[in-house]
Order: sequence, then structure tokens, then C-alpha cells
Amino acid sequence: MTGSTTTDPSAAPTNPAVAELLARSNALGADPRNTNYAGGNTSAKGTSADPVTGEETELLWVKGSGGDLGTLQEKGLAVLRLDRVRALADVYPGVEREDEMVGAFDYCLHGRGGAAPSIDTAMHALVDAPHVDHLHPDAGIALATAADGERLTRECFGDAVAWVPWRRPGFQLGLDIAAIKRENPQAIGCILGGHGITAWGETSQEAQANSLRIIAEATAFIERTGTAEPFGTHDGSRAALPEAERRAKASALFPVIRGLASTDAPMVGRWTDTEAVHEFLASEKLAPLAELGTSCPDHFLRTKVKPLVLDLPADAPVDDSVARLKELHEQYRADYSAYYERHAAPDSPAMRGADPAIVLVPGVGMFSFGADAQTARVAGEFYVNAIGVMRGAEAISTYSPIEESEKFRIEYWALEEAKLQRRPATKPLATRVALVTGGGSGIGKATAERLVAEGACVVIADLNLENAQATAEELGGRDRAVALRADVSDEQAVIAMVAEAVLAFGGLDLIVNNAGLSLSKPLLETTAKDWDLQHDVMARGSFLVSRETARVMIDQAMGGDIIYISSKNSVFAGPNNIAYSATKADQAHQVRLLAAELGGHQIRVNGINPDGVVRGSGIFAGGWGASRAKVYGVEEEKLGEYYAQRTLLKREVLPANVANAVFALTAGDLSHTTGLHIPVDAGVAAAFLR
Repeated sequence: MTGSTTTDPSAAPTNPAVAELLARSNALGADPRNTNYAGGNTSAKGTSADPVTGEETELLWVKGSGGDLGTLQEKGLAVLRLDRVRALADVYPGVEREDEMVGAFDYCLHGRGGAAPSIDTAMHALVDAPHVDHLHPDAGIALATAADGERLTRECFGDAVAWVPWRRPGFQLGLDIAAIKRENPQAIGCILGGHGITAWGETSQEAQANSLRIIAEATAFIERTGTAEPFGTHDGSRAALPEAERRAKASALFPVIRGLASTDAPMVGRWTDTEAVHEFLASEKLAPLAELGTSCPDHFLRTKVKPLVLDLPADAPVDDSVARLKELHEQYRADYSAYYERHAAPDSPAMRGADPAIVLVPGVGMFSFGADAQTARVAGEFYVNAIGVMRGAEAISTYSPIEESEKFRIEYWALEEAKLQRRPATKPLATRVALVTGGGSGIGKATAERLVAEGACVVIADLNLENAQATAEELGGRDRAVALRADVSDEQAVIAMVAEAVLAFGGLDLIVNNAGLSLSKPLLETTAKDWDLQHDVMARGSFLVSRETARVMIDQAMGGDIIYISSKNSVFAGPNNIAYSATKADQAHQVRLLAAELGGHQIRVNGINPDGVVRGSGIFAGGWGASRAKVYGVEEEKLGEYYAQRTLLKREVLPANVANAVFALTAGDLSHTTGLHIPVDAGVAAAFLR
């Protein structure tokens, strides 16, 4: 195959080998039955012109470290000179020093090299086939983790698929698989004990077909020969609760569990209550299988060696469940510390944290945790994969994962530590879960945008659900923002909204009371209905939201922030504005009262006093702008300019300016500040705080 690689990562590949590889990778990675997110790797061998000499050079393109097959692009490929990688076999110092070989890959890169080469690069380079796939399908790992996996592999595939005993990924594993292919010329691939599958082909299409054949035949073999109840008998006391009851209990427990899982480092959560999860939670073998932990390296690196399992029936009262979870968490931390001490060497990386990444609650579901929403989601997906693996292995044999010592060698591998160090710097609001009311437009939308940009997960609550949904979609969707409809003046609606917000990301840390409206009228024209409407939305609404979210933050025991978007009018007496200004003064005093009450829980309460936010403002677009323009005798479209000219700085205030103040109050530099009101009004002397 000939051609030249493109330098534009967004352009279509010009090398046919690369184009075929990406198409195959995306197709395989799009189906979770083939491999898990970011799991496995694929490669192609071909030729391309040397950028210096112009001579055709034999190359290896292989998925780089940390990439995902389903979304793989050319920029995610490592590109190496094949002769150089293969020459490393002549200088390989042996399995005790094989980690050094990963650094040697850097000297084999072609041109700018593309992505960082992964530990599996040797497997792809040394196996004598133009196209190689390494995948983690549940059915394949089920065979790989069965106690008699080698015999079952022969029974399932005959001599078409070879067996490779467990070996930690690395250069030696690449040599082992290459040797097995040479010794078994009829084989289309192999089962890697405790790990996954590898397949190969003369063409990209053949490699893909061979991968899919192994997965399909393993799946059919398990279905054909496996027992009907691989997890044993069903325990009705741990069966899934009815949906409404299940959601209510999950919402009540999630903040507590998140707080426990965040003892060493703050985490974001994900709740999963699929049928596969509930089948496992209600099974006879739940406790012994959960204790064995996962086997595939990609699984336990994200789920830890084992989950925390609540050992109470599904209908246990919430208070009893909380008390028991706290006891089990202490035991889990002690067990994990002992695991670390059993296997740590003098040069091992420091223990990264002793909290569980997976918590299983019978009747309710699975709670998974990570440093961001995507990581939490993927951890849960991987444990669902692990359940599928255990189910398959128990159906045809006995589930027998790799040894605990081997798990530790990978979890605290220097190469894994190096991968962690390559991650981008943490954003200021990473791991924080925010709730923004009135988040579908104006100041709320700008605030949600800023919080997501700084790493937070955001729940966007708005009376106009369509606006909230549009904003959430713009911000990146489910792993970054979710939308909820909320009438903050309705107590039951607020309670329900907070419960749903908790289920989105595990809890709440940063609350922005922004929902509002305004009717500008003189005293004699202001009706009781006008008064009640504004007080219900802003004074009552802020109180209800603060009360319900404070419950969550207290249960989490992680501290938090409550921000009130008040107004310059909370301290400034202007004409024809009695109802709005009075309710804003109510909000302003709520800040002081709650700062005094919630400080003992490390919950800080602060306010922001904007003024003259015309452009992008939902309030101004709803008639307030026209009313205020009439009061001041200016054209409505020039109201922003009018407000700017009356300020000390002569600058118009935009929604983003208010969002900046929210960030300043919550990003950490003002960690010792509570009860403060920050003016964002470009300077209105009459509204100076005294």
C-alpha cells in the first residue's frame, strides 16, 4: 500500500491503509459487544514516503494510548517505522525490564509520530500480519477468565483460535502472540487468558471479519453450552424496587455515597439501574463474585479491584442503609490499604485513594464514580461489562480472574502512572456539580456556559424546558449538562427537581439562584398579584431551592456554594419598582442569613448584584426593557447604552460579566469568603455597599 499521510488531523486520510484502519476501528468500536469505551486497539501496516528521503518506508499505524476505537481519527494513531520496532526484539532485555521498551518506541516514530504509542504497540508490530485487532468483548473475556479457559477455547474454536496464558501487556506478550501465530498458521486469532482477544488478517476486511467471528462464536458457544442460571438462584429480598421507589431511594442515598466515595478526592457520580445490574444484585452469587473483582486490565483500572456492596435487603430503610454504607466504607478503605501494603514495592507509586469506584445497592442499582462525568459513566459501563464477563464464565465454567498481585502490578504500573501524568491539567471547577435556575437564557445561560468551560457538570433548570434542553445540548450533552423543567415557586416541583438533579451527577456542590422576572410599575399600579408573583419566583423560589439543595450538600459533607443573583435594586431605591426591588432585598438578606446558618457545614453563601443587563436578558426581553426605557425616556434598543452612561466605568454590563463573578466566588481563590455581595454594575455609586 502506498501513499502519504496527511498533516491536517481533520482531513480525510490520504493513505489507503490509514483510511481502511479508521473505518474498521470505528465500526468495531461502535458496538459495545465488541469492545468497551477506550478499550482495545487496532493496527495496519503499509508504506509511505519518508519525509526526508522521499523513499517508500514500511510503517505501522496503531491506535495510540488512551484513544477510543469508536471515535478514532488519524490524529489518534501512533505512526512508527516497522523495521525499527521489530529491531527492538534484538535488544529486548527480558521481561524484568520490558517497561523500558515503551520508551524505546519513541525512537521508532515516523515523522512527527502522531499519538503516544501504547503498551500494546509491540503486539501489533511483531505479529506477522498486515492488520491486527486487539479487543475486549464480554464473550471473549468470559472464555479468557473461565477456570478451564484453554480447554473451552479448543472446544469452541478447534484450532482456529489459539490460547495465550495470562501475561501482563507488554513486549513479551507481543513476542508470545507472534510466536503462537507462527506455530499456528491456520489460526485467525487468539484468546488472551484473563484479558481479551486478538485477531489478524491479510486485509483490513479479513481482520475485521475474524474479530467478529471470534466474538460471535464465543457468544454462541456460551449460549449453547452454558447453564440457564449462571448467577445461581434469585433472591427476592434484593430484587429491583418499583421504579418510583427505586428513584426516590437512589436520590436519597446518592449524595451520601458520593461523599463517601470522595473521601480522598472529590468525585462525580453516575447511577445505573439496568436489568443486567439488577439481575446481578439479586443473585445468589453476588457477594462471592463481587469480592473476586474484575479481570480485564481495562476493567479494573476504572472500577478498582472490587466494588463496595451494601449487604442489606432492597427495602431497608434509608437511615439503616446510610449507617451500614458508612460502616462498609470504613472497612473498604481498610481492605484497600491492606491490598496496597501487601503488594507495594519501594518504587511503587503512592496509593491514589482508598475509596470505591463502584458501589452496589440491591434493589436500587449501581453507583459509579470518576474525576468527571464521562469517567464515572465509563466506570459504570465497564462494570456492566464485567458483570457480562462473570455471567458468561459462570455459565460455562467458574469465573477465575487474574491474581490480585497481577492486578496490583497493573494498577500501580509505572506506565499507568505515566499515562495519568499525561492528562491535561485539571480545570478549576472539575468534579463540581452545579445547579443553575433560570439557566435557559440570559444570565443563567451565560453562567452555565462559564461553569462548564471551567470543568463543572451543570444541571440547567428552567421553566422553559426547550430553552434548557437547547442550552444543555450546546454545552456538550449528558456528560456535561442536563436540562430539567422547574417552577421554583412550587414547593413540590422544587423537591422533585432537586431529586432529579442529584440523580444526574450524584449530588450538588454549586447552586446559582438565578430564576427571576420583573414587572416595573408605580406603587399605585402594582397589584397584589404583581407583588405575589415576583416574591413567589425570587424570594420564595430562592428559599425553596436553597433549602432543598442545602439538604443534599449537608448529606454529602463536601461543603459547597450557594450564589444568589440579586440586583443593584436590593440596595438602591429607584422609581416605579416596588415589587421587584423589595423581593431583591429579600434575596439579599437571605444571603446573610444562610451564610450565618450554613457556615458550619462549609457551605458558603454569597450574592451578586448586577444592573443594566439588557443584551441577552430574558427579563428585559419579556417587557421589562420597554417598561424601564419608558421610565427613563429612552428608546428601548438604546437602554443598554443609557445604563452604561450612568455608570462610573461607562461600560455596558453583559450576562458574561455576571457569570465571571459567579466563577470568581466559587473557583477557590475566595475560599474564605461568605456573606458577600459583589456589585456587577460597572459602578453605580448609589448602590455602593456600606
